[in-house]
Amino acid sequence: MRVVTISVNGLKQAAEKGFFDWLQEIDADVICVQDIQGKVYDFDDEIYHPEGYQAYFLDAENPEDGGVALYTRYMPKAIMYGFAYEPADRQGRFIQADFENVSVASMLTPCALGKESQQDEKDTFQTAFKDHLEKCLRKRRQFIFAGNFQSAHLVMDASPKFLQMNVSGFYAHEREWFDSVFDEHGYVDAFRAKNLNRHEYTWWPEWAEDWQKDAGWRTDYQIASASVKNLIEDGFIDYDTRFSDHAPLIIDYDIIMS
Repeated sequence: MRVVTISVNGLKQAAEKGFFDWLQEIDADVICVQDIQGKVYDFDDEIYHPEGYQAYFLDAENPEDGGVALYTRYMPKAIMYGFAYEPADRQGRFIQADFENVSVASMLTPCALGKESQQDEKDTFQTAFKDHLEKCLRKRRQFIFAGNFQSAHLVMDASPKFLQMNVSGFYAHEREWFDSVFDEHGYVDAFRAKNLNRHEYTWWPEWAEDWQKDAGWRTDYQIASASVKNLIEDGFIDYDTRFSDHAPLIIDYDIIMS
């Protein structure tokens, strides 16, 4: 099973840049898309419903808040819109597809970088989502939560340019959130399970010089259940693909979806 996560900064503009041609080429089973920036009815056109894939969208009351989508080759047993946290549900931040052997979610954490007044909103979201992760531990299912978490975990997950900067996305308590999820609750950073290289980034802030100078962060993750760790076959970032200031994160799992 191949799972892709990509934050597109608007699905319409990504489509104009060839997103759906690439989707067919990348041969993924599930594509988790964040920051679609539109209402569900904006995506009625057939271009947003490529042959061979089921498409599911969750928009935000304010499209600028983001919205998320899922494309899947297999018909899910169920689709879950939101995770019982009302602000995130209104802002279109979480959609999950349940298959026979695994559940895959596309999610988008609030951004507070350059918006310090929104840090409390981001922190509250992360607390609510960690509560959700704890509840999922009691379920007899495998989970993959894929998306843009708007934060970098390890020192190696950000360019040295940012390490001395006191900014949202790299605050100590944000990095400790990942520590708790991985170390205390047993979830797995699927990419780091296979790739321990430095300078592996998925996001290059426009204000931090040109992305080719490698001034990046890895803010895009696939957080998987502990039982999935030994089923991770490969993980890589598609640096050659550019639909936004994020690059796609691609993980291959030894999981049968149906």
